[in-house]
Amino acid sequence: MNIMDIKELSLQIEEEIKQFSRTCIIRPSLATIDVGNDPVNKKFVKAIESACNRVGIYFRYHDFEEDTPELTIINKIKELNNDDYVNGVMINLPLPIKYNEKRLLNTIINSKDIDGLTDINIGRLISGRKTIIPCAAQGIMELFKYYNIQLESKEIVIVGNSKLITRPLMNILLKEGATVTVCNSKTIDLKKHTIESDIIISAVGEKNLITDDMVREDAIVIDAGISIEDDKIYGDVDFDKVSKKVSLITPIGGVGMMTVAMALRNTIFCYNNKK
Repeated sequence: MNIMDIKELSLQIEEEIKQFSRTCIIRPSLATIDVGNDPVNKKFVKAIESACNRVGIYFRYHDFEEDTPELTIINKIKELNNDDYVNGVMINLPLPIKYNEKRLLNTIINSKDIDGLTDINIGRLISGRKTIIPCAAQGIMELFKYYNIQLESKEIVIVGNSKLITRPLMNILLKEGATVTVCNSKTIDLKKHTIESDIIISAVGEKNLITDDMVREDAIVIDAGISIEDDKIYGDVDFDKVSKKVSLITPIGGVGMMTVAMALRNTIFCYNNKK
C-alpha cells in the first residue's frame, strides 16, 4: 500500500504524550487564538481541541471576530504570556489581511511559541540552534523519519510560500543534504520542476494543483495543502490519479493530522522548558 498511514503514527505520538501528561501534577496547557471565520482554521481548531482532550492537555480557545481591534488581540497574547498555567500559544494562520501578522506573532514570548514563528525562533532554526520547529514542517519531517526516507542527495521540490512549511522545511532539508527547489505562484512551467523531483511537497491550498502528468514514477508526494469546496476537503494533489503512480503519498488532510500531533508535542516541549 503506497498511502502513508498517518493515523497510526499520530496515535503513537498521542499515546506518548498521554503517558507523559499522566505524570504531571499540573496539566500542560495550550492556548489557541483564532481570528475571523476561515473554514480551514475552524476545522483545525476542532482537531486540536479533540487531540488535547485525548492526551490530557488543557485546551484554551480564544475566538475573535474579524473586526476585533488588533490591540485587543495583542493584549490577550500578553495576558497568556504572563499566565504561568499556559505553556503554549498558537495563532491560527492565515490571519485576515487587515492584521499585522508579524507583529502579532512576535508578541508571543519565545518560550511559549509552539509554532516557532517569532523572529528569534526562526533565527535559531536558520542558524542550526535548538529551537521549536513549526508544527507543519516538523510533522512532515516526522513522516520522513517514520518511513525511513533518506533525504541526502534527493531532489526535492516544495511548492508554495508558506511560513509554516516552505521556509522552515527549506532550511531543514538543506541541512539534511537534499537539493531543494522552491516554486511559487511566479514559477513558470511548474511541471518542469516537479517531474524531475524525487519528493514533491505541495503547500498551496489549491484543489488538484499537482496532476499525474507532473509526477514521475515512484516519486514521493507530500500533500500539505487544504481547500474546502461545497463543504468537502480537497488537497493540492489529484489524489485518485497521482496515488496510482507514486511510491508513497499522504492521504488528503493527512499532514494536518501530523500538524496537530506536533502541536501537542511542542506544547510538552514548552512545558518542560518553561522558565
